Order: sequence, then C-alpha cells, then structure tokens
Amino acid sequence: MKNTAPRQLLLELAAQRDTSLAALSTLIRRNTSYLQQFVRKGSPRKLEENDRRTLARFFGIDESLLGAPEENSSALPGKAPRGDWVDVPRLALGASAGPGRLANEEQAIGTFRFSSRWLRGQGLDPAMLSAIAVTGDSMEPTLRDGDEILVDRAPRTLRDGIHVVRVDDVVLVKRLDMARPGAIALISDNPAYRSLELAPSAVEVIGRVVWKSGRL
Repeated sequence: MKNTAPRQLLLELAAQRDTSLAALSTLIRRNTSYLQQFVRKGSPRKLEENDRRTLARFFGIDESLLGAPEENSSALPGKAPRGDWVDVPRLALGASAGPGRLANEEQAIGTFRFSSRWLRGQGLDPAMLSAIAVTGDSMEPTLRDGDEILVDRAPRTLRDGIHVVRVDDVVLVKRLDMARPGAIALISDNPAYRSLELAPSAVEVIGRVVWKSGRL
C-alpha cells in the first residue's frame, strides 16, 4: 500500500502556496506531470532524495514529512535560525559568462547574512535564495563585474526584469523583455552588447535577481 501522508501533505502545501504540482515538478527539474503521477497514481513509490530535499527547502519543512528517514533529515539550509538573521549560501559560479547552473548540487563557498525581517518584507523565501557573483560587463552600469547578486529561485509567473538564465549550457544574467508573443528578448544594459531574441523553450529561467552588492 502506498504511503499517502507525504502525498496528501504535498497537495496541502501546494494549495497553501498557491502553486501547482506542475510548477513544483519543474522546480525539481522533472517533467510537468511527475508530481501529479506521484500524488495521484503512487508512481514513483517515494520521492528521490534530491527531489525531497528541494521540496522541503521550498516549503520550509523537515524532509521526514515527505518520506525521508528521520535519522537522515537535517536542518534546512537557508531556514532562519533563532534570532533575526538568515544565512544564504554563496555558490561557486558566475552569472554572465561561462558554463554551469544554479542548482542544489552546486557547492557553497560561503554565505551572505540577511535580516529575516527584511527578507519577509520583500516576500522572499530564504530556502529559495542563492548568492552568486557577476562576471563580465554586459550588464553595466546596473551590474558590474564582481558584484554579488541575490537570486530568487521560487517558481513565479515570468515577467520583465533582470533574471539569471541558462542558454545552451551558459549561465547569463540579462534583462528579460516578454513583450513579443512567442519570444523572450535577453537584453544587456551595456549598449555595446546586442540583444538576443529566443523561443521560450530555448531559455531556462533559473531565478529573478532581487538584490545586489558591489564595491563603490
């Protein structure tokens, strides 16, 4: 008999967050029907460890509630500790040029500490945040080489703004323009760089840039 508790909990959590099982499937890099089949048909029988961890981080719950053995569950990275501060992982990759992706398996090389009150005020979930460095000058003067940016990976309706995206194994930070139906324009703030116009299927949106820091 299939274990119904994690499945029912997943449905309830999705409803509370006003998100869909398809969006959550995309979050864990599965096809859009993956979690629908898990919940409705019991296939797979249980969530894989990486999928379970990502969903637990997104909802801010312990992994054991989604089927992990309690002895293997641990404190969730990005979850607010006691007090008023949250440590957001700083990942060892740059956005603008070079291969890579912003994913759970990327190794943290440090943290940035943010006020939990400020993050809540911005509508940000600490478990869905990562910090990375900007490389190159394509987004100057808005973002300069060496600036650190805070990337919100929570699934949201895509809209105009500065995002980290992946195109053909290259991670870029670009301003997205959604004005033309059936296309996404990747715009560099530096006029020396031309804009790119691509089909939505060619662009993997990793997250929205919500904060930056840099040297004066």
